[in-house]
Amino acid sequence: MRFLIASFLFLGFLISCTQNSLTGKRQFTLLPETELQGMANTQYRQFLVGKRVLGVNSNANATMVNRVGERIVKAVNDLYIERGSADNLKGYDWEVNLVQDNEINAWCMPGGKIVVYTGLLPVTQDEDALAAVMGHEVCHALLQHGNQRMSQALIQQLGGVALSVALSNKPQETRDLFLTAYGVGAQLGVMLPFSRGHELEADRWGLIMAAKAGYDPRAAIGLWERMEKAGGAKKPEFLNTHPSEGKRIERLQKIMPEAMEYYEKSKG
Repeated sequence: MRFLIASFLFLGFLISCTQNSLTGKRQFTLLPETELQGMANTQYRQFLVGKRVLGVNSNANATMVNRVGERIVKAVNDLYIERGSADNLKGYDWEVNLVQDNEINAWCMPGGKIVVYTGLLPVTQDEDALAAVMGHEVCHALLQHGNQRMSQALIQQLGGVALSVALSNKPQETRDLFLTAYGVGAQLGVMLPFSRGHELEADRWGLIMAAKAGYDPRAAIGLWERMEKAGGAKKPEFLNTHPSEGKRIERLQKIMPEAMEYYEKSKG
């Protein structure tokens, strides 16, 4: 009996493994991206209602954030077209907003819903460093890292039920899992940390997207040095679930030659 149960679970795991179009690797995702994108749109709208959103027509920083976002999105679209996988971006309705909040944070939901907090800008200081952060967060969405950890959370907390069932039976718990999985706000308690593998993937591809968009990837090194100083005795919320800045900088330096190739091509 135990063997049959184990076999069933293993079969379910294999069925739930999908190939990511960006990395080519198989990954464990129980949840359809289309459902998550619909949920993301609803939660994004609700989040913005309670925030002061800075307009691009009246705020220079909002204009800058929007400009960086547009260039990152173009780089994403171009790369997927070059790879013949543009169909995998169906359902993405990109949107970028800058919200007035002192938290040092940024995030991207399924379907391309992006928020940058004003508290991040004194640390990024320029568009190149901001592009490194936004590229990183966009790639968490493209790599479906939130989907993966929400799938794991559904198994652990709600017994592995389908998203539609979870939303019907335990809507508040499912909503909290979703928001926590995508790092939306600190009021929900401890965020589920991305694995080191997820962070490395997002670092690498985020830097490539920023470089392909024409932003100097070398700015990421100074960014993470400033992140470390910005924390002082208490780390910014953005860093609580991320590797130490020293380890991240070391990895970024290894990734840098690849990113610089994209950057040089973008200038040509």
